Amino acid sequence: MYVFLWVLQAVLATVFGLAGVMHSTQPKEKLRPMLPWVEDFTPAQVRLIGVVELLGALGLLLPAATGIAPVLTPLAATGLAITMLGAAVTHARRKEPVAAAVNVALLALAALIAWGRFGPYAF
Repeated sequence: MYVFLWVLQAVLATVFGLAGVMHSTQPKEKLRPMLPWVEDFTPAQVRLIGVVELLGALGLLLPAATGIAPVLTPLAATGLAITMLGAAVTHARRKEPVAAAVNVALLALAALIAWGRFGPYAF
């Protein structure tokens, strides 16, 4: 289970890291064709979402890998789960069920990491 959680952490960190870099570095106008949800947010909010995703990605791996404050890993997973809950609500409100389903799947994976790292498979 430890190996499974590490693999899951690496996959989620990659997904959220790439999304975070894209959301925090690209202008809103360039994101609009790919991500219609940016219409509901200001450019600063889109960048903030990107920074949160990037920090969450780093938090999934770095504390556990370095052994420095490893309790931050399940906290990062919990934060990403909360972020995905907000994203799912946004997509549901915009009537984008496929995007909402992706967010719910990412939420479930982040919650699984949080459960495992807070609980029986902590560092």
